[in-house]
Amino acid sequence: MEESSSSRPLLSPGRGVMISSTSLSSSSFFADEADIKPIGNVRDFFREFSLESKKLWYLAAPAIFTTVCQYSLGAITQVFAGHVGTIELAAVSVENSVIAGFSFGLLNAEVSVDALSICMNILGWTVMVSIGFNAAISVRVSNELGAAHPRTAKFSVVVATATSFLVGLVLAIILIIARKQYPDLFSNSTEVKQLVYSLTALLGISIVINSIQPTLSGVAIGAGWQAYVAYVNIGCYYLFGIPLGLVLGYAVKMGVMGIWDGMVAGTSLQTCILLWMIYRTNWNKEVNNCTLH
Repeated sequence: MEESSSSRPLLSPGRGVMISSTSLSSSSFFADEADIKPIGNVRDFFREFSLESKKLWYLAAPAIFTTVCQYSLGAITQVFAGHVGTIELAAVSVENSVIAGFSFGLLNAEVSVDALSICMNILGWTVMVSIGFNAAISVRVSNELGAAHPRTAKFSVVVATATSFLVGLVLAIILIIARKQYPDLFSNSTEVKQLVYSLTALLGISIVINSIQPTLSGVAIGAGWQAYVAYVNIGCYYLFGIPLGLVLGYAVKMGVMGIWDGMVAGTSLQTCILLWMIYRTNWNKEVNNCTLH
């Protein structure tokens, strides 16, 4: 006698679970049974967090190593240039970055250029770590969405964002603790070192924000939102951040602090918009979109 369909288990080997997304879409999709189960307690959370962290670092570690090595070629040159003289340090700094060079050129102050370039050099090293997370999470999200694992995709975003935030926070704390020592590595000028010391708190904030933002951008790329991310980047940084920095730096006469404040404000706005986009994302619908395409 043939077994009735009502007596069959909902989850059977080789089958998925059909999930309806009627509130957002008229179609349905099959979520693979390999998707993580709903997390009901703290123990489940940390177990899944540990498993996802291994997958994240497996992808992120090689990318971080590569980007840090590539960036270090120019950054180490800047370190040696700072011990030759302030003019040499300023020249290398402007050469190393087009956008930063544009901002530095508007400062018209040798000490300010040197101090800001040192801070940007350090920030650049930390951003290379974030770029590794960017590459890793974009792969994780795209793979899990393609495999019909909406809960896994969502949880991978939580793990990557939390990890990048903690890494940035640790780096910022280390820098603040060593704020009296690290300027000596970049310059012999007392004025430059004093200005770098005064910028350390803002540098720490920038490190934390710039640790999260590339990770969120990686999530958006993995989900296929590249066009939206491009518009957000242009609007927040080039139409808001840089103009605000110029206003604060010159009209308000805040100098180097004003220019940097504007850059941080632009990155912060970009981070908030990406967080809002990801928070409102329905991952079931994203899997459905992947299936349809």
